[in-house]
Amino acid sequence: MSWFNTKDLRSTITAIFTVSTAAEPDPAEQAERLDQLRRQMLAMALESQGGRSELLVRRIRYAVSVESLWYARGELMGQLAKLHGEALARERVDALDPQFTALLPRGLRSRPSPLDGSYRSSRPPET
Repeated sequence: MSWFNTKDLRSTITAIFTVSTAAEPDPAEQAERLDQLRRQMLAMALESQGGRSELLVRRIRYAVSVESLWYARGELMGQLAKLHGEALARERVDALDPQFTALLPRGLRSRPSPLDGSYRSSRPPET
């Protein structure tokens, strides 16, 4: 059993410094996707009432970039968890991930985690 696997370290470092060579999406299409994502997040944020909810709604409504919305996910998750419980809140916020994946730079996307089991399922089996 190895505590330090150089293969995993190499792939992590490569992922951090790799620049995507994918073509940039059409600005109009990207703006429409961002708007759709914003509307979905606003619908979730408007479920709760109160001062913190109003601040989150304002933050989402006036976000100028997908990165701003990405960082608002945590606060949205917290509000939804208070209303519906953590499991349902996680489900609902995770449902937004495919839309974020299409818009975010590669370095900001969610990485597989050994804590939720996604790490093992994303790695090829060791031989």
